[in-house]
Amino acid sequence: MATAPESQDTDPFTAVESLRAALDHVGVVLPSLAAVPESPSLRLVDLGCVRVQAALRLAHALRGETAA
Repeated sequence: MATAPESQDTDPFTAVESLRAALDHVGVVLPSLAAVPESPSLRLVDLGCVRVQAALRLAHALRGETAA
């Protein structure tokens, strides 16, 4: 399994945009995807709630499968 580079300098807003672009590439939308500005030292990203169809598309994309 490939691992993503970890950077303590990456801000959550940059991470959100990177993740949003990657998800868009595989046809997945996380409508509530956002940085959490209330705790900047933790650099949190909120993935939010999604419908079942989006969760399944994401699971297929992570496995490298084509969604049915």
